[in-house]
Amino acid sequence: MSDFSSLADGITLRPAKPSDEPFLQGLYQSSRRDLQWIDGETELIDTVVANQYQVQQAGMGNQYPNAMHLIVEKTSSAIGAVTVDFGHNEVRLIYLALIPAARGRGYSKVVLQGVQRAAQQVASPVAVVVWRNNLQARRLYMELGFRVEEAQPVADRLVWYPSVAFS
Repeated sequence: MSDFSSLADGITLRPAKPSDEPFLQGLYQSSRRDLQWIDGETELIDTVVANQYQVQQAGMGNQYPNAMHLIVEKTSSAIGAVTVDFGHNEVRLIYLALIPAARGRGYSKVVLQGVQRAAQQVASPVAVVVWRNNLQARRLYMELGFRVEEAQPVADRLVWYPSVAFS
């Protein structure tokens, strides 16, 4: 499999390090706007967000112990994170988030296309679960050739197959 650490538009991926933890916590908080709606003091909201972050980290570690946890960088500055698991039957995109200033600039598309190229090289589909209310992400996945494979009330499992035209 070729290296997918250097992508288009100056986007690079590198392994996450323990020193990235404060960045990752802040990134998670910025991507969970729904938790900001909690009716309570700032301290309570911060505690809930921190707890949810820990639950997410533990869940990913338990379900996908071999997943790659990567930092997305633009010109050597951290702008996001992606977690990918190259499993036996599929490549699972577990988490993708960008800082607010980097959203809407096409960087997620660049990262996803890199994952697709890596999956294509091993002839493996890419699967992701997308919340139904995350319309922007859903549009991007559909634009990149993902299709709904399993519909659920809250989230759908989308899959991209290498046999689908890749551009």
